[in-house]
Amino acid sequence: MHATLPGLGTLINAAAVVVGALLGMAVGHRLPERTRSLVTDCLGLITLLMAALSAVHVTDEAFAAAVGSSAPVLIVMGSLLIGGISGSLLGIEDRLATVADRVQAWVARRGSTASAGQGAAGARERFIEGWLTATLLFCVGPLAVLGSLDDGLGRGIDLLAVKSILDGFAAIAFAASFGIGVLMSALSVVVIQGGLTAAGVLLGDVLPQAQISALTATGALLLAGIGLRLLRIKDVPVGDLLPAIVIAPLLTTVVAALR
Repeated sequence: MHATLPGLGTLINAAAVVVGALLGMAVGHRLPERTRSLVTDCLGLITLLMAALSAVHVTDEAFAAAVGSSAPVLIVMGSLLIGGISGSLLGIEDRLATVADRVQAWVARRGSTASAGQGAAGARERFIEGWLTATLLFCVGPLAVLGSLDDGLGRGIDLLAVKSILDGFAAIAFAASFGIGVLMSALSVVVIQGGLTAAGVLLGDVLPQAQISALTATGALLLAGIGLRLLRIKDVPVGDLLPAIVIAPLLTTVVAALR
């Protein structure tokens, strides 16, 4: 699936959140757990397939011509190691989880206090909790970053299409608990992913093909990590690996300059 217009993937993603939230608000938790688990397994397998298709960019001719035929794999490996070590030392994955936990805990406390005395205030806090929780879930993660960048770089909306399905099912579950706040998180998707797509458009005008191939091939391995998580095979800390997609084009530029 390839987008003819940058931003189409984000619009589809936002629409999936809207539809999922509306269904969740309408039908609640009627979707069986076994069915949700099976859907997640299917998406995990598809994510691994997409990772494999993206990984072939390590053999791109422009990439090899810029850095040498034996360097692309080493650049991807170096990007993952440098990016992973940096992300781990910075604690990116833990920080994101901590932010989400703190927001949820704070809003839950406020909501509990409010519901004891003021129904209207409790509904307001429930709205805020649903909006913030869904925004963190939908907009903070490798699929959001990689998919939006791919959209802007003109590489298609395949990643955002898969993410849209994931977000749609997640929105059903969250909206059943939090209501309209989850629906409003679609606006967050438009703003945040739209900004990342715009960055991809700008990068597409600046980055040579070799650097884009390095970014894509490195991102493919992050996708593989997501697939392993969805399949519950290995809980890869993909958040800590996010710096690798910035390191990859930089490392490619350095290697190309030293040749």
